[in-house]
Amino acid sequence: MTDPQIAMMMLGTFIFIILLGFPIAFTLMAMGVFYGYYAYYMPDQAFFDNRVFYLLTQNTFSVMNNDVLTAIPLFLFMGYIVERSNILDRLFLSLQLAFRAVPGAMAIAALITCALFATATGIVGAVVTLMGLLALPAMLKAGYDQKLSTGVIAAGGTLGILIPPSIMLIVYGATASISVVRLYAAAMLPGFLLASLYIAYVVTRVVINPSLAPKLPKEQTDNVKWVDVFILLGKAFLPLAILILSVLGAILFGLATPSEAAAIGALGGVLLAAAYRALTWGRLKEAVFLTARTTAMVCWLFVGSWTFSSVFSYLGGEQLIKHYVLAMHLGTITFLLMSQLIIFLLGWPLEWSEIIIIFVPIFLPLLPHFDVDPMFFGILIALNLQTSFLTPPMAMSAYYLKGVAPKHVQLVTIFKGCLPFLSMVIVAMAAVYIFPQLVYWLPNLFYNN
Repeated sequence: MTDPQIAMMMLGTFIFIILLGFPIAFTLMAMGVFYGYYAYYMPDQAFFDNRVFYLLTQNTFSVMNNDVLTAIPLFLFMGYIVERSNILDRLFLSLQLAFRAVPGAMAIAALITCALFATATGIVGAVVTLMGLLALPAMLKAGYDQKLSTGVIAAGGTLGILIPPSIMLIVYGATASISVVRLYAAAMLPGFLLASLYIAYVVTRVVINPSLAPKLPKEQTDNVKWVDVFILLGKAFLPLAILILSVLGAILFGLATPSEAAAIGALGGVLLAAAYRALTWGRLKEAVFLTARTTAMVCWLFVGSWTFSSVFSYLGGEQLIKHYVLAMHLGTITFLLMSQLIIFLLGWPLEWSEIIIIFVPIFLPLLPHFDVDPMFFGILIALNLQTSFLTPPMAMSAYYLKGVAPKHVQLVTIFKGCLPFLSMVIVAMAAVYIFPQLVYWLPNLFYNN
């Protein structure tokens, strides 16, 4: 067999093993070392003198020494500590009262709460689970349609992948070697566009069919004054909004690097939890543990991926795929549609981290040939990955929600509730294809000079 054929066998073996359920990071390292030993083998060489072992240790050092990746544990810690600050129930209640005159007030409040909380945490499972415990029973008790209620929470909880400060964009920036700051600026308008489409869909559906979302009972709204609403918003919405805007503003206006802003956010999260009297030793210890665990997973994925991709490229696999794609004589739009379809399908069995770290690097060398900006490509991927959490039968948001939903809410109902929001993601992707200035306007405004 030729080296490129060995490389394709390496890729096929990896996919087969992870489908069996083996840990992805260590499977990547094992495949990299196993096939790398063959790739770098030299006769009359001692076993541990093979260059693949040097490659593995060098990649480990490079990942642990990467300044960009420093932002990941800090943003994660901010998210975990905010998650435990008991702010979510106050935030949902205040937004619910603020939008009480709007059709589908509770659903809109849930969407905005999801968007804010997803922005603060960036952890899809945590947002969907907490909102499933807090907002879903309240909406069902108020007579809201099950499909609409579950769809709102499942879709809203995924927005943290796209809206900064997104962990996914940091990982993509490190993988594609592009500025995380520019990625954050590029993601702002598409992220808010998608959230606005979700809200517009809910309002339209409720206006057409008011029985889907009955108005709040008069006893909950008649005695509520606007002064009380502003006080509630000041206690719940304002502190979290200030924290998020401080972090994003420091990054977007060049006052701090993402890592420095993440450190500010982590400190702000601790102060916020202390202000709400939710900062206990047990919660702090749990937040540190979860941060360390998630960060270790991402870092070892990087180590395994870089080792795997180095060997894969050395054997000629990357060139083989490149020549195959170029031989198809695709146009730019066709290439983008094909690559996004592949990422969409990969989103069923894989998490976003594996897709970004393992499979996206296969597409990156092809971007210059098709004259595609890596930043634009990254925003399309961030939008696309929303679908991986919402598309049956592997919609992870639906499974997160089912785990905490009342027993009478069936999984198929949650799937049906996700589908309309899935169509909103497709509309947002189409808008970005047609109007690329949605991606480029803010980066050009802030950083072209």
